[in-house]
Amino acid sequence: MICLLLIALVPVFPRQSTPADSIYDIQDNVLIRTGDGASISAIVVKRKGVTTPLPVILQSTIYVRSRDVNSLKIAVDNGYIGVMAYTRGKRYSPDEVFPYENDSKDTYDVIDWISKQPWCNGKIGMYGGSYNGFTQWAAVKKLHPALKTIVPYAANRPGMGLPVENGIFVNPNYEWAFYVTNNKELDTIVGNDRPRFRKMQQAWWEAGTAYRKIDSVDGTPNKYLQRWLQHPAYDTYWQSMVPYKEEFSGITIPVLVIDGYYNDSQLSSLYYFREHTKYYKNNEDYLIIGPYDHFGSQRGGAKVLNGYEVDTVALINTRKITYEWFDYIFKGGKKPAILQDRINYEVMGANEWRHASSLDKMHNEVLHLYLSDTRKDGRYQLTERKPLKRSSFYQEIDFKDRTTYYNDYYPDPIIRKELDTSNGLFFLSEPFKEPVIVNGAFSGEIKAIINKKDFDLGVVLYEVMPDGTYFELSYFLGRASYAKDITTRHLLTPGKIEGIPFSNTKLVSRQLSKGSRLLAVINVNKNSFSQLNYGTGKDVSDETMDDAGELLKVKWQNDSYIEIPVLKGHKEK
Repeated sequence: MICLLLIALVPVFPRQSTPADSIYDIQDNVLIRTGDGASISAIVVKRKGVTTPLPVILQSTIYVRSRDVNSLKIAVDNGYIGVMAYTRGKRYSPDEVFPYENDSKDTYDVIDWISKQPWCNGKIGMYGGSYNGFTQWAAVKKLHPALKTIVPYAANRPGMGLPVENGIFVNPNYEWAFYVTNNKELDTIVGNDRPRFRKMQQAWWEAGTAYRKIDSVDGTPNKYLQRWLQHPAYDTYWQSMVPYKEEFSGITIPVLVIDGYYNDSQLSSLYYFREHTKYYKNNEDYLIIGPYDHFGSQRGGAKVLNGYEVDTVALINTRKITYEWFDYIFKGGKKPAILQDRINYEVMGANEWRHASSLDKMHNEVLHLYLSDTRKDGRYQLTERKPLKRSSFYQEIDFKDRTTYYNDYYPDPIIRKELDTSNGLFFLSEPFKEPVIVNGAFSGEIKAIINKKDFDLGVVLYEVMPDGTYFELSYFLGRASYAKDITTRHLLTPGKIEGIPFSNTKLVSRQLSKGSRLLAVINVNKNSFSQLNYGTGKDVSDETMDDAGELLKVKWQNDSYIEIPVLKGHKEK
């Protein structure tokens, strides 16, 4: 590996200097050659006058920002050397950008280069959130011996999360590809132009155009989306980017994961954690999770989250904990105090942190609740009693009608006075006689008979508080044909009872009071925020309104059930 200092040969990215810079040795125009001849742009920050080799803290990212040097100075201030490496094609790299595709091997090469520098003592740690969290898991697909720990926050998992959620391509980050690839830094003008892309989304929806042509509605080709749409299943294209199955057994380093109950990419982040603890049981893995969204997971939370006033104890200092962790790994320091067990979670509504040895140990009981056809107070019941006789709930959906059926999947606001009850089926449990904590990720199996070959399922779980207010706990959104195997599509047989298992839902911890109830809302996903599955069995990206045909007719079966992990027997504060 060769490091090239190209001061005169590359454009200068402006960086604001301060008098304090005099104590730092900043190399902000480093190029690192990869094994296949590409170049990775990097910044290295050391303390002037320090000649002793030190551990290195590496961040690997697609985001080029003027503040990046400041985060490297923090590493130096904590007794480390800071390195920022950018995705191939970003900043000074002359190569083309392909988000996600090269980060695994490129980050390995960057780590290899760092480990051979005279200022590195052979020990490297990584941290960061979102894409920077993804690059850490990408880096350990093939573990370099110099990499000693990773601290991923809210890590992305390409192909399962964004841009795809349980087999469904979703739109919230459509413009992200332009934001990170339009230039060598970030195209903030395009990235922040939400009205443009919302207009495009609505125009596509109203026209009933194929999802594969959604970019033609905007008039700007999105070659990255088109690339991703060629891989609707979680196939080898996606699998090649991060560890998959047995590859997790080779990750033999300690891992600290930080995440949030309302993080959009929690499915991605906790997938890594679950798979690592499954395939390498002896590893020192820790999880910190609380009432945070995607960005809150990276900075320790906010006082108010989507209208919900967060418990005061939930607000933490993510950066401080991260460097305490690095000191623990590299310097023999104390483990961060919050890490009292492998799983460390804040109980919303209880204003306390709890700790468990595993995700399964967070709960001591699982509520197995069936969709009952018995009505009470105008709603169907969610009951522990298995139905003695099979019956069904009938629903029709007209895909030519552009009315949206999304039932407030996205938890904003988290607390609502009322819900849209114009579509979907609502199932309400009996009031809890004692306090209980919903603790973990809910799952279940929905059984249905449909007259088509596929549909997209939505399940939303709420707490109904004693005063009738709704608190959104978690939700599931997924394609029925990928429910049993995300790597291979299995179409449904029209007219046959099909079981649709679901488990890839967001983990949550919430204190429920005596008198609270659980509400499950079941529906067919039909809205402008994602692909529309018309049920023909063709690639959903190619379906148009012309494929709508007859109404989708669903007979939801009453032996469908939902499983909710709870912790009972605790004392409510």
